[in-house]
Amino acid sequence: MTSPDILKQLKASPTPLAKLLGIELLSATPDRIEAELLVRQELCTVPDILHGGALMAFADNLGAVGAVLNLGEGKGTTTIESKTNFLAAIPRGQKAHGVCTPVHKGRKTSIWETRITREDGRLAALIIQTQLVL
Repeated sequence: MTSPDILKQLKASPTPLAKLLGIELLSATPDRIEAELLVRQELCTVPDILHGGALMAFADNLGAVGAVLNLGEGKGTTTIESKTNFLAAIPRGQKAHGVCTPVHKGRKTSIWETRITREDGRLAALIIQTQLVL
């Protein structure tokens, strides 16, 4: 399946959580996943900034997409480790922009780095996650 076909399939059938969060997948290849997330009231803490758990779920979805795009036939994946550095708040009404790239793609695990930026380009979070190949 080609990258445009994969992107079309992922956009047509997002995971239930990705759909609930409102993740908009912009591009997806085995080496780079890019998406946006509108920071809505339902995803905020007090004051009106993106909740850390929502930010982490956004990153986890991108890493999972990357892992899935690199799986062999009949294989699955699950997150076994994730570390987040929170660097700047993203206010309600802005879009969080995520870019996820592989650090390691092995037979048993893959490691993904997701950089989430605010609309002004400031780095809001850096996430490293490990995906287990099932």
